[in-house]
Amino acid sequence: MTRNSKNMKEHNHKVVNYFDRAAVTFDTFYDHKRTKFMQWVDKKFRSDVFDRYYRTFETLEPLTDKTVLDIGCGSGPYVVEAAKLGSKRVVGLDMAQNMLDLARKRAIAANVADKCEFVLGTFPQDAPAEKFDYSITMGVMDYVPDPRNFLRALAKQVTDRAVLSFPSKHWFRTPLRKFRYWLKRCPVYFYEPKQIEELSKAAGFSDLKIEKILGAGMDYFVTLYV
Repeated sequence: MTRNSKNMKEHNHKVVNYFDRAAVTFDTFYDHKRTKFMQWVDKKFRSDVFDRYYRTFETLEPLTDKTVLDIGCGSGPYVVEAAKLGSKRVVGLDMAQNMLDLARKRAIAANVADKCEFVLGTFPQDAPAEKFDYSITMGVMDYVPDPRNFLRALAKQVTDRAVLSFPSKHWFRTPLRKFRYWLKRCPVYFYEPKQIEELSKAAGFSDLKIEKILGAGMDYFVTLYV
């Protein structure tokens, strides 16, 4: 095993551990299952997470008869919504088994399990062989140590467009979040618009649109066109 592959394996192991532990908490976020106080906190300080959710489906509309790959699908809210909106096939890829267990339950509860497939693994190593019309990558680039190769592989996997979120750099928020995630033993990365543009063009995407999402997270919502 090379030094790089060993480092990547260790990195993935840390991320998996973090999301396996946090699976149930993340799941309750989208379904408003949290306490009234926590729902107020979410609405007040985490509105950007809902914003990128709504923007995703506005950007990918219409989804009728489309195929979708959700990278880092978590507990499956995007997968299920894409299936409900008419996608004929949606594949959710995630490295955390606990997340995928919740995603399968969500798909069954929504009566769209026949349209959904869930794969345990990382992108691009464990991605399905086929190509997809669209791809969704939300809350994932925060944890990707090699965005250049990630985006190159994504450009080959998608035939129309991809939507992604990128965490922005901020003089106060960035070091604070790095410290919090260091305590959780989970590496995290941040971006600037110029860097996103350079990476996307080098990956082979023909065009892109970068939008800043307001809110505590201050993510960039990025649409990449093949």
